[in-house]
Amino acid sequence: MSFDSATLQHIANLARLDVPADQLASLGGEMSLILALVDQLQGVDTKGVAPLAHPLSALGEMALRMRPDEAYSDIDRTANMQNAPMTENGLFLVPKVLE
Repeated sequence: MSFDSATLQHIANLARLDVPADQLASLGGEMSLILALVDQLQGVDTKGVAPLAHPLSALGEMALRMRPDEAYSDIDRTANMQNAPMTENGLFLVPKVLE
C-alpha cells in the first residue's frame, strides 16, 4: 500500500507528530512495510485455536511464585522531608513548570 504526502501528513498530525517534509517518503515506506506485515498476520488461519489470555496459559496450570502479602510501615516522614530540597508544612515544594 502506498501513501501520498497529504495522507502521511494527516496521519502524522493525528498522532501529534511533527514529521519534516523530507522524511515523509521514508515514513511512507516504513508504514507500507508495517501494513504488509499486518496483512500477513491477518492471512493466518486461526480457526479452531482457542484464544489465550496470556501466552503461558497454553502450558496449563502454572504455579505463580508469590510472596505473602504482609502490611508493614517503614516510611519515616521526617527523614524523607530532610532529603527534599524544599518543604513547607510537611509538604514537598516543587518548581512551577507550567504558566
